[in-house]
Amino acid sequence: MLAARYLAGYPPDLIQQAEQLRLDGRLAEHLARRLPEAHAVRSDSALFDYVNELKARHLRNAAPLNFVGFDAKLRVLQQALGTHTRRTQVQGARLKMRREIRVATLFKDAPAALLRMIVVHELAHLRELEHNKAFYALCQHMEPDYFQLEFDLRLYLMLQEDAK
Repeated sequence: MLAARYLAGYPPDLIQQAEQLRLDGRLAEHLARRLPEAHAVRSDSALFDYVNELKARHLRNAAPLNFVGFDAKLRVLQQALGTHTRRTQVQGARLKMRREIRVATLFKDAPAALLRMIVVHELAHLRELEHNKAFYALCQHMEPDYFQLEFDLRLYLMLQEDAK
């Protein structure tokens, strides 16, 4: 059961409803109704601007990002949807921290709300490294509908796996 893998931890009746939508072939229609807006972020530079706009609005005092881009190497269905990395770099006698955010290329064609959810998640890692209560509170501060979007993202991933 595909829904059980993506929706582990959710109530059984919710998992069953999602699986039934998938089996009936209505999952794509359901998601299109819930997430109708597309986005215009197609390049790494557009993604960089998009992420920095959100960062400026919600995390003004956070350290600057050195790189933001789409990454075709991220194995979405097995590994991660986005990554936030911190790397120490020696620059003369000083140490400099490089911060990078990479988003799976799957999100070039995803609904706008799902791209925003992934970006918010990765931006929250600038302040909170662990997925703890403070991390999710920050995610909700930046995107009040964060938990619903996370659920919708899981449904979207089920749909993508079915399309393979």
